[in-house]
Amino acid sequence: MSFYDLIVQGGPVMWPLLGLSIITLACALERGWFWYQLLSREDQIAHEVLAAAQVDLSSSAAIASQAQDLPIGRFLLAPLKLRQPTPETFRLAMEAAGDKEFVKMRRGEKLLETIVAISPLLGLLGTVTGLIATFSSLQIGSTTGTDATKAAAGIGEALITTATGMVVAILALIFFRLFITLQAQQVDYFSEVGSELELIYRQVWYEPKQDQ
Repeated sequence: MSFYDLIVQGGPVMWPLLGLSIITLACALERGWFWYQLLSREDQIAHEVLAAAQVDLSSSAAIASQAQDLPIGRFLLAPLKLRQPTPETFRLAMEAAGDKEFVKMRRGEKLLETIVAISPLLGLLGTVTGLIATFSSLQIGSTTGTDATKAAAGIGEALITTATGMVVAILALIFFRLFITLQAQQVDYFSEVGSELELIYRQVWYEPKQDQ
């Protein structure tokens, strides 16, 4: 049985399910590429920025500026581009930048969450339409092969759409939970790196000036 035959046997509900599966895969690929770029480079960028911040804030800001294509670069640059801020202003700039980046990291999550909710309902709708077709094809007292064939086709439509709806929902849920977990890890990571940068700023640059 070809893929097209499977879609046809599943009935009209299979087409929106096919569309949802394509959207799920497209969203997963886009988010996957985003997370791959971020996770493969952010440790090095954070290390270089923190190391440079102990020697020269301008050099540290330049390193962060070169990584503006990544959330970690924009996050670290936000306080470093300020001119002689107080520690409170320094921290506020980081927190504001972090909040913006976390919103961007959640992109696509609402879409996947919606697909998780809709796909089983579409599968259930296909089940209902398949059963309706099954009972419509049956004639009480009839034993003809045509009626049996139509009934089998209706049952097949019901089972195919139910299974497809569940598969699409499961895939979307897996990607959704994966991206949620990665985003939660980034919250902790940004907090850790931000605290280190703030501590360097306080001890190396701000407090010595206050003592003079």
